[in-house]
Amino acid sequence: MAYKGIFRPVNTAKYKGDPTKIIYRSRWEFMVMQKLDAHPDVLAWSSEEIIIPYISPLDGKKHRYFPDFWFRKKNPDNTVEEILVEVKPASQTKPPTAQKGKPTKRYITEVATWGINSSKWQSAEAYCKAKGWKFVIITEHELGLNF
Repeated sequence: MAYKGIFRPVNTAKYKGDPTKIIYRSRWEFMVMQKLDAHPDVLAWSSEEIIIPYISPLDGKKHRYFPDFWFRKKNPDNTVEEILVEVKPASQTKPPTAQKGKPTKRYITEVATWGINSSKWQSAEAYCKAKGWKFVIITEHELGLNF
């Protein structure tokens, strides 16, 4: 069963965008939204509001990447930092293991997914570097989920 819906923030003033149109597409995204909304050190946040162009390795064309989250937070030393976040299963954050023999359909799909994700993340890293931000990929391990 798919886990998706509309997130209703408690702290609407912290959300940068339309707080009535915050959509989560997984339980993991929902968990991150809850934390961003509630955490006292998060000064502002948004979901899929930033657009980063990237070139797909599959077709060589320019596409648009909407990272899952952006947020601004106050650190313990009172500095402020901005972070762009992508939420992904750990299995999609590393290249697929090469297969011997004829590649399966699943393997071909994994290679394509890895290629697209890698291109998106390289573009996100460059975007963040130019702005003085951080880019972070959060997996089920960082969310404390055990599968």
